[in-house]
Amino acid sequence: MTITLRPGTTAMFTGDSITDSQRLRSEDGLGFGYPLHIAGEWGFRHPDRPVTWLNTGIGGHKVMDLEARWQADVLDARPDVVSVLVGINDMGWHTLDPAGYVIPVEEFRAGYDRLLAPLAETGTELILIEPFILPIRGVVEAGVGTVLIGEKERKEWRADLDPKIQAVRELADRYGAHLLPADDMFAELSASAGPEHWSEDGVHPTPAGHAALAAAWLRLVA
Repeated sequence: MTITLRPGTTAMFTGDSITDSQRLRSEDGLGFGYPLHIAGEWGFRHPDRPVTWLNTGIGGHKVMDLEARWQADVLDARPDVVSVLVGINDMGWHTLDPAGYVIPVEEFRAGYDRLLAPLAETGTELILIEPFILPIRGVVEAGVGTVLIGEKERKEWRADLDPKIQAVRELADRYGAHLLPADDMFAELSASAGPEHWSEDGVHPTPAGHAALAAAWLRLVA
């Protein structure tokens, strides 16, 4: 089943920097990433079904950060559809920061659950986008600054991220949410075009990566 976007629907994107995409610098507040791609493509395909698109993503945010602003930024807007992409900042690169710590998957799952529960109670349609990482070596802008990453770090992060991806899948099943399997999607796409085509640092999508996310998202709605 797909989500039906009727005329007058309010759809909200929220999460971290991948969703944020410099939204505060954009005229319409949608940023320059996949939310803008989605709004533009929807408007092109369905001029007879106008949708209000909102973006409340903030760069660097973890699940706990979303919790702190969930009422004001999400619930008070009373959206009909909420799309969530969070988790990459909950991953283990924060162990590179002496003040950081690894966020246990149980803590991640419980916090994410608390985000979804009040939306589910009001019948809000949910789209959960898996956090993802592509196997690129080199420099990455992490929550702790610019760091040089090798194969060892990538393996450690994958071992940390995989259980959190599984937690998102389980929550999607529990709440009857639509799941966008972004990690699997980018792994498949990278097998042909190479990961650098989709993300320069393994985390933040290129324009092609944002277009891929948008296309996958639009396949979930009607």
